[in-house]
Amino acid sequence: MKFPSPAKLNLFLYITGQRPNGYHELQTLFQFLDFGDEIEIEVDESGQIELLNELPQVAKEDNLIYKAAKLLQETTACQKGARIGITKRLPMGGGVGGGSSNAATVLVGLNYLWQTGLTLEALAELGLALGADVPIFVRGFAAFAEGVGEVLTPCEPKEKWYVVLKPEIAISTAVVFKDPLLPRNTPKRSMNDLLNTSWENDCEKVVRDHYFEVEDLIAKLLKYARFRLTGTGACIFAEFDREEEARAVFAHKPENVFGFVAKGQNRSPLHQFLNLTF
Repeated sequence: MKFPSPAKLNLFLYITGQRPNGYHELQTLFQFLDFGDEIEIEVDESGQIELLNELPQVAKEDNLIYKAAKLLQETTACQKGARIGITKRLPMGGGVGGGSSNAATVLVGLNYLWQTGLTLEALAELGLALGADVPIFVRGFAAFAEGVGEVLTPCEPKEKWYVVLKPEIAISTAVVFKDPLLPRNTPKRSMNDLLNTSWENDCEKVVRDHYFEVEDLIAKLLKYARFRLTGTGACIFAEFDREEEARAVFAHKPENVFGFVAKGQNRSPLHQFLNLTF
């Protein structure tokens, strides 16, 4: 079977504090997109996990797809195996959740195919060991997140059209969060208040200061639309009410910049495909 592995956007991101252990508290809004990778899974009786196309410069044991499959297999003592392939469309290091989405799709897909019987909540708890964003993709609903990102409240922002672009740069999350100029005391607000204000990203200025490629791309496109950062980047996005508006702006992107046009989805395409409810 072929399973969707969708992208996500952080429609806003505010840093509201820092804990003694160094972790930053935040408020953010996640929404899925109807664009992403595709993962194909063939179940067999071998007990082995085989990756049909491995990622460049990523060891098999470090690949989130492999780690997710092994984690589910070991947790449930499943004796079956699987051959897993991926059609990769999402950029690595783009801040649109590619690796986390892949891990979640494998957990959900194999749980379905192996009939291991775990609930989505149990799968989400497993996914947390693989990455902070994996549970969001497992649960499959657009969410307002607080704490360090682990406190999720289902949310239904407008499902707009987006132009998403990735500058040719890899951004270090550690560099962003260590910068002394990063805002760390944005006042906490209720979800309702935040949904009814204009949205910003507290990480954006730091990223634009550190990475010329992001600053340059936003500046070049300013006359067409207001772009902002998703997460800590590197992807930037702009929102539109209609697909035609999004595609008109997309036509002005620099030729050497990767990008796509997609529609926001408050229910993950993976969950729509499998008709899953949390």
